[in-house]
Amino acid sequence: MAAQAQQESAVDPVHDSVRDREIRVEQEHLDRVYRRLEEKIHEAEFLMADAARRGQVGTPGALAERDAQVFRAGVHLNRLHNEYEDFLFGRVDLLLGKDGKKGPDGAYTAVEPADGAVRPDNTADIAETLHIGRMGVLDEDYAPLVIDWRAPAAAPFYRSTPVDPGRVVRRRVIRSKGRRVLGVEDDLMRPELTAPLDGHELAVIGDGALMAALGRARTHTMRDIVASIQAEQDLVIRAPAASVTYVEGGPGTGKTAVALHRAAYLLYQDRRRYAGGILIVSPTPLLVAYTEGVLPSLGEEGQVAVRAIGSLVDGVEATLYDSPSVARAKGSYRMLKVLRKAARGALERSDAPTRLRVVAFGRRLELEAEDLAAVRRSALGGTAPVNLLRPRARKLLLDALWERSGAAGRHSDPELAAELRSSFDEDVTTEDDFIAFLDAWWPELTPAAVLDAMADEKRLGRWARRVLNPGEVRKVARSLKRDGRSVHDVAMLDELQALLGAPARPRRPRVIDPLDQLTGLEELMPVREETQRERAERLAQERVEYAHVIVDEAQDLTPMQWRMVGRRGRHATWTVVGDPAQSSWSDPDEAAQARDEALGTRPRRRFELTVNYRNPAEIAELASKVLALAMPGSVSPRAVRSTGVEPRFSVVAESLGATVRAEAARLLDRVDGTVGVVVAMQRREEARRWLDGLGDRVVALGSLEAKGLEYDATIVVSPAEIADESPAGLRVLYVALTRATQQLTVVSAERDEPDAAGVPDLLRD
Repeated sequence: MAAQAQQESAVDPVHDSVRDREIRVEQEHLDRVYRRLEEKIHEAEFLMADAARRGQVGTPGALAERDAQVFRAGVHLNRLHNEYEDFLFGRVDLLLGKDGKKGPDGAYTAVEPADGAVRPDNTADIAETLHIGRMGVLDEDYAPLVIDWRAPAAAPFYRSTPVDPGRVVRRRVIRSKGRRVLGVEDDLMRPELTAPLDGHELAVIGDGALMAALGRARTHTMRDIVASIQAEQDLVIRAPAASVTYVEGGPGTGKTAVALHRAAYLLYQDRRRYAGGILIVSPTPLLVAYTEGVLPSLGEEGQVAVRAIGSLVDGVEATLYDSPSVARAKGSYRMLKVLRKAARGALERSDAPTRLRVVAFGRRLELEAEDLAAVRRSALGGTAPVNLLRPRARKLLLDALWERSGAAGRHSDPELAAELRSSFDEDVTTEDDFIAFLDAWWPELTPAAVLDAMADEKRLGRWARRVLNPGEVRKVARSLKRDGRSVHDVAMLDELQALLGAPARPRRPRVIDPLDQLTGLEELMPVREETQRERAERLAQERVEYAHVIVDEAQDLTPMQWRMVGRRGRHATWTVVGDPAQSSWSDPDEAAQARDEALGTRPRRRFELTVNYRNPAEIAELASKVLALAMPGSVSPRAVRSTGVEPRFSVVAESLGATVRAEAARLLDRVDGTVGVVVAMQRREEARRWLDGLGDRVVALGSLEAKGLEYDATIVVSPAEIADESPAGLRVLYVALTRATQQLTVVSAERDEPDAAGVPDLLRD
């Protein structure tokens, strides 16, 4: 429960029970929907059986009626099966509409509230609740249980914002897996209203609960602040789609949520334009779950692909972390030069043949090592990917053999000469010796094979000469020998894929039920080859370019990672979300250059979110001291609330592990939600052992893993150790100090040089 979608409110001491109650409410509705779906499936199956009985009558009319009924029932049954999994994802609670018109799905289509729907005392009634899903489902009385996301009645779910809420009082994202509701996340569109539902005050879960509390504050100042938050966020959500929308904002300003709601808004506004897909790139796998909760994959075509930066290459998942020095070498532009040499140099293997011998026209022809080297140099002189240069290398080998044969001058007639040459090429290329030689001398290279070749320190040293120093060569080579890949390896694999080229994938065979084939039904019924989820995942994986790209925490992308993301958005519009003050990359200028190259010449629209409504002022003030050291002159976002709880400072007494465990246990007693323990990257496994047995509400994570996540309480262990991890250490420490929504504890070791009050040197005035 580490992601934003699972945060508990600081102002509601029984929030856990409220959340559980709301999950139960949605679970009851989902159970009812599934019961209705099962009834519809049984109905479709009955129609199929009935159609088979009609076919026994034997008259032409009965057969035609059977075929039509089988087709209709088959289409319906196929869709029910395909949409069966995880199709419910949203809900809106609405005021009474201005008109009483109903759509074909039984839902009212009014956009604006009726006159008098909001009373003068800011109270109102919830007139209608709609659940949004991948297809519409009606109950026995033809009342809507689920509204198809494409229907007009679903529009408020995507278009409503606090500045222009329309009829929406509360918007809810429902996260489910199969038949089980896992969580809910609410946005309150009208926080100033009191709108009971079923006799109870409207519950608000997640970040929306905090915004609701702020909006209901009694002071005009707080209400003005909430209005400013909503206004600046609304500008981003509704910004024109063309070009690049760049959003900056410090911790707690809601950058990620705003960008994701913008994507949902754009996709619903212009489905045709974004049929090419939306790619959302998150910095870590821990953020992917939150991202998927805020922006479900809409519809059956897999329009939305949510990927961690370490999973952008199909078939590879980053599971390792590189040391800061290795990360700097792998992520910088310098690595591009190394990879270009490695992509070509990997052809030269120790076991590669050094002589070519073939028989043509009854003569033995040979090419020695020097001849072969000349052919390779000539072939590699092209700019095409290495694997696509193989036909060129094959032709150059045949040219050299043809010249060696002496047959070129036998005929002065061009037609006879061409015929002789064609015959020669056919003789040579069908020889097993030539085929085996070509496969060994110019094999089809894979990115993984080249990366494995770079694990050889001697070979890497040749390719990286004058680019990496000997220490970097040694560290990079050793890192590539590990079992697994890092996020920086994934970007290198993607670059190698572009440098090498690859043949097209074979198409998956169409699976046909043998029974349908015998009866002829396969001609009438759509074949259910895969589920909706499988299709969406396959389409997302096969897609190499997207219509819109969202980059979250963009300040952390390395130059090589920007090149990887840029390939997926060559013709896309972009939403780029970041905060330079939180950058963990050591050379922001180099990364900015790579970002500008990825975005091309598209015009930029820049927006800045200035209000921190997550961190209490007490925590934000402490973090601002590190920001002043990390980026002098930077202004931190303005915190709008105060809890009266100052950050706690604790000094290691007996052992670091015992102190951290004791502080974690203390915080678990003081907050209802989650506790995050942030340590230097090399201490992650050690920290998990410290916390063993304390339960699921406490989690240990490395400093780089904390990006974008929030906890009710946070323990930051040894600020000096985090700050000294890398040249960007102070910015990483700033991130760690801004994860808590309620309470912050800082544990100081000897290295932190704490004063008598336990305050480490880095955090003193």
